[in-house]
Amino acid sequence: MTSITNPVVAYHLLKGYFVEENRVRRDSIKKINRYRDKSFRKIVRYAYNVPIYRKKYKDAGIHPDDIKGIADIKKLPFITRDDFRKNFPDGIVHPSFDRNKAHLVSTSGSTGQPVSIYTDSYTIIKALFGFLRELKEYGVNWRKTRMSIIVDLTPESAEEAYLNQTVMPYLGKIFSFKNLQILHVGEEPEALIKKLDEFKPEFLGGYPGVLRALAVLKRQGYGKNVNPEVMSSSGAVLDDYTKKYIEDTFNAKIYDVYGSTEAGPVAFECRMGNYHIHSDLVHLEFIDEEGNDVVSGEPGHVVVTKLYGTGTPVIRYMGMDDILTLIDKKCGCGINTDIISRVGGRRVDAIILPNGRVIPPLSITGIPGEVMKKFGTDKVKQFQIVQENLGEMNVFIVIDEELRDVGPSVEKIFDEINKECKKKVGEEINVNIAEVSSIKKEGNLPPSVVISKVSS
Repeated sequence: MTSITNPVVAYHLLKGYFVEENRVRRDSIKKINRYRDKSFRKIVRYAYNVPIYRKKYKDAGIHPDDIKGIADIKKLPFITRDDFRKNFPDGIVHPSFDRNKAHLVSTSGSTGQPVSIYTDSYTIIKALFGFLRELKEYGVNWRKTRMSIIVDLTPESAEEAYLNQTVMPYLGKIFSFKNLQILHVGEEPEALIKKLDEFKPEFLGGYPGVLRALAVLKRQGYGKNVNPEVMSSSGAVLDDYTKKYIEDTFNAKIYDVYGSTEAGPVAFECRMGNYHIHSDLVHLEFIDEEGNDVVSGEPGHVVVTKLYGTGTPVIRYMGMDDILTLIDKKCGCGINTDIISRVGGRRVDAIILPNGRVIPPLSITGIPGEVMKKFGTDKVKQFQIVQENLGEMNVFIVIDEELRDVGPSVEKIFDEINKECKKKVGEEINVNIAEVSSIKKEGNLPPSVVISKVSS
């Protein structure tokens, strides 16, 4: 395993950033594809000596020499969450990989039992190139802009490994990070906004739920010095209502980015509003329930392959459980990578209709926002949609007390939300609208906007 405890190694990694960060703008699609093919061949050769992959490839009669590029990816078998769990720890890493010097990162477990994989500092820094690419797209200078990021710093989280175990102790030997404020999402919003007010960030990033909570406090008069010029959202679905509420409150544009613990940075929203895949870092496939490719423009279950790194390879991994749609269009922003539609949400958090049809979360999370826009109010402070079973869906709503008696009545708003929900899910699902005083967090993380208790 390559160590970056040596400042010289870290220096060369960061020097490489100036080459890699601009690849998706500087290089032609043809050149990017050549780079992708080379990276894919390299990662398959590495994976062939990782026990879990070696067995699967031998069982399928596949040798690395059979793989000439990404066009051959269908020859390889899928990898699932259970594959990683059942073969943990020795079976998911190369025999020469020193787990004692590695970082163990785990998913949040929102889809069930958490998945743990290994990575190293070198791989983490490579992934950070993707995050830095996103910041540059938003006009943020990672060396100079005052940045506040609110992330999950619990042990074994990817953010904790990326930041507290890598950026600060290793790269801090070379660069000053006085312009970076790292906050834990588990803190109460009142404590967060106080720290933000003291730091005065020019860039603010975090989960949609926590940014929304901060926006509520901002409207109540807190955080007078919290006036970011630009923001970013990650870690959950950013619905239209939440997006507009945050942007209106802070008078700043918010961009959405998409990644995962297993795959690192995956896609990001450009300044023109399109979602670009980090095609030099990951390869995405979009499949139906039978494992067949869906056509462009149709939503599919995402399968991800990470094209770099050591530790646990991630090749044709089905465990992200997200619904994405590849779009056949060209963006005028100058980024030469494929485009996906807005992230529709996790499949496990989709609404399942009695006939088996799946409705992505984003299809219904926009309803409260549409109703608020129709009535010209921000009376709905927070909401959560919970599908209890195939025949019942609850919509829990928190009302802003300062606006309760201003504008349309709560009852009128509830009736309209109910009507619009019924249009989406049909008459076979009973929709209940209920007012609640608050919606509880899920451990350290903000609450999910959509929860489905129905197995697809």
